[in-house]
Amino acid sequence: MKVILLADVKKVGKKGELVEVSDGYGRNFLIRQGLAVAASAKSLDVLKEENRQEAEKQAELKKEAEALKAELEKTEIVFRVKAKGGKVSNSVSTKKIEEELAKKGYKIDKRKILDSAPLSSLGYNIVKVELYKDVIASFKVKLEEEI
Repeated sequence: MKVILLADVKKVGKKGELVEVSDGYGRNFLIRQGLAVAASAKSLDVLKEENRQEAEKQAELKKEAEALKAELEKTEIVFRVKAKGGKVSNSVSTKKIEEELAKKGYKIDKRKILDSAPLSSLGYNIVKVELYKDVIASFKVKLEEEI
């Protein structure tokens, strides 16, 4: 029996997949629990339409990420830190970078920052952020010695 999964099912497949299962498992468990629908011509058409809409949505999100990348790469953030003899005593964490980006109007999660080690060297540092799959922006973070 072929069914279209409406939710992820362990050891069977992911949501939206067309899978072949035994008749009893499909009728008595998957369909009754609302985890799947029987594969018919109409349900396959609905699945194709949903996949098309999802692809359009993902393309739009990627386009927005590309635009954000162009803006973000022009951005420079400056932190004033205490330093003695060229060594920084307070490093700059991803949380501080996230907060500073929020002040400039960019809402980026700190977990999306790829260089997760705190910045601890004076001067310019390049920080990379993953905005979307395969869309990685890099911007400058400058650490200046506090006077």
